[in-house]
Amino acid sequence: MPSPNPRILLIHALFESLAPIWAAFRADWPEARTVNLLDDSLSADLARDGRLTPAMTERFLALGRYGTGADGKAPAADALLFTCSAFGPAIEAVKADLKIPVLKPNEAAFENALDSGSRIGLMVTFPPGLASLEAELQAMAAAQGKTVTVVGCGVEGALTALKAGDAARHNDLIAAAAASMPEVDVLVLGQFSMAQAKPAIAARDPKRRVITTPDAAVRSLKAKLGAA
Repeated sequence: MPSPNPRILLIHALFESLAPIWAAFRADWPEARTVNLLDDSLSADLARDGRLTPAMTERFLALGRYGTGADGKAPAADALLFTCSAFGPAIEAVKADLKIPVLKPNEAAFENALDSGSRIGLMVTFPPGLASLEAELQAMAAAQGKTVTVVGCGVEGALTALKAGDAARHNDLIAAAAASMPEVDVLVLGQFSMAQAKPAIAARDPKRRVITTPDAAVRSLKAKLGAA
């Protein structure tokens, strides 16, 4: 039988990802027990190197093994969710390495988007991650036999504002960028840290459909563990 209080490991590469995923669990799955590992040097190193290196993939494998008990040094987890979106290939390596469910941060949101239409908007505030996310979304579409157009948008300055404590400016910059995008069937906010901007987008365009990654991820994990 599924555990009524599963232990979910959350691995973060941005401090700003913590609050959105905690809020999503509180709203949709408060029974789950979440534990956290944060290594914010990962995002800084990716921005510095400009690509995902083999050494960084090894760091992801080490984090996954440690946090889930696969190395014998930590309590076991029932599932693992990564919350930073720019590391798809490294997360795939962790999926292949562990026996528990491992979910990429955008996986569930992209599944929802592919069910919503063929023209998908994808916004990020960490521009180095945009290309890998577009490739991930296109690969998922191809695996389903679908053809999609991805309209990508990197919002400059928003993450800097959020890191400086100015959430209002962060949200306004994202909402303004969303308002200037071409028409799409659905808009995916591609980072957990962006979820808080959804109300600001709705205030400018109430009819625009927006998918946030933390909400989609929690619902997907809940279903995978038989708790939905």
